[in-house]
Amino acid sequence: MNYAGFWLRCAANLIDWLILMPVILFALYLIYGAEYFTYIPQDGSLFYSHGFADVFFNYVFPFLCTLFFWLKFSATPGKMLLGLKVVGAQTGENIDFRQSLIRYIGYIVAMIPLFLGYFWVAFDKRKQGWHDKMAGTVVVRVGKVGRQKAE
Repeated sequence: MNYAGFWLRCAANLIDWLILMPVILFALYLIYGAEYFTYIPQDGSLFYSHGFADVFFNYVFPFLCTLFFWLKFSATPGKMLLGLKVVGAQTGENIDFRQSLIRYIGYIVAMIPLFLGYFWVAFDKRKQGWHDKMAGTVVVRVGKVGRQKAE
């Protein structure tokens, strides 16, 4: 397998967020108005929620989108654009719901100690982050940038 490296995966992640963030920000603007972006809690709290839609669009929506793309295409839009795919580390096959769920939870685990679990990709021989190791997945190159190989 031709494993995708750290910087290529970073680029794919950036593309994903450049696609997702305008959708999230627009939805939150429509629901809460411009003050959503300027409100500062009086108690100085870092973890403040405006309500259900705030939690949904900032946490649940990205989770659902990511799982949908992993299960349907084995890649998020950024990975598809860069010719990458998330597959089982042992089988090379598309990942299942269980692996997708564990991989997403692994994102949180990988983030906690100063993103060390993400940087792990740069030093691992199979280019796996902690989330990949937890879920038994790898990210591989499957085609040229902008195109996927036909299966």
